[in-house]
Amino acid sequence: MLTLCLDIGGTKIAAGLADPDGALVHTATRPTPARGDAEPVWAVVDAMIADALRAAGGAVAAVGIAASGPVHLPNGTVSPINIPAWRGFPLRDRVAAVIPGVPVRLGGDGVCMALGEHWRGAGRDARFLLGMVVSTGVGGGLVLDGAPYTGRTGNAGHVGHVVVEQHGELCTCGGRGCVETVASGPWMVRWARANGWSALPGAGAKELADAAAMGDPVALQAFHRSARALAAMIASVGAVCDLDFVIIGGGVAKAGPLLFDPLRAALTEYARLDFLAGLRVAPAELGGDAGLVGAARLAGL
Repeated sequence: MLTLCLDIGGTKIAAGLADPDGALVHTATRPTPARGDAEPVWAVVDAMIADALRAAGGAVAAVGIAASGPVHLPNGTVSPINIPAWRGFPLRDRVAAVIPGVPVRLGGDGVCMALGEHWRGAGRDARFLLGMVVSTGVGGGLVLDGAPYTGRTGNAGHVGHVVVEQHGELCTCGGRGCVETVASGPWMVRWARANGWSALPGAGAKELADAAAMGDPVALQAFHRSARALAAMIASVGAVCDLDFVIIGGGVAKAGPLLFDPLRAALTEYARLDFLAGLRVAPAELGGDAGLVGAARLAGL
């Protein structure tokens, strides 16, 4: 039997079918509607479920859902920051109504990404894992002692809002100095422009990475700032959770050594406790499929 898996974000909605080993045998994606009410977004999810069920021959064993957060697992609701129309949206129950009699399990996209990488990606040999996405924002999820750790409401591991600059920039969350305000792609570009990086209008993190690869000093400094902020956050979360492995995916992570080399160097300065000496940081392996694979894994737990 196959597991139906969904990954719902502000930019795209993905659906898949996974076999018992976590291999995706069917995937589809559609853009997330930008309209201002809830039902057009749900209509896309509903249609993709129907398409996946047809591809599965009409029956699936379980359903796993990865959703942008915040989530509220006790109620099965989601309030994605990047889908304003969904505030307290009863996603788990809406999906369950479409596929009656099949168990449905909901998780945040960060913990599903971590689960996917732990099951079939870069973290297969890790027991205490932080999975992160560094892109438009900074998100994350925890796998502790081999099991997903979701916390009281389902939002544990939301590491993008660990404070790394006490008097830093005002974050979209309402706080100040969050790692997201230093390390995410849009904030890196914003800092670079304010410090003399000359780029065409509309240039983003990819163009910043290209400039850094060509030796542009401001672009290089933007990556070093991002790396140091991430290292400080990783050292803090590593100490709290006694981690052995951190996996980083997302658009900014695609810069490769531009990010990972200074990050690993800075981590040796911040992570000085003996029990953090073996903490490893590596790029994610599953790319955009990590959320689907992790949702399938979540459904089977």
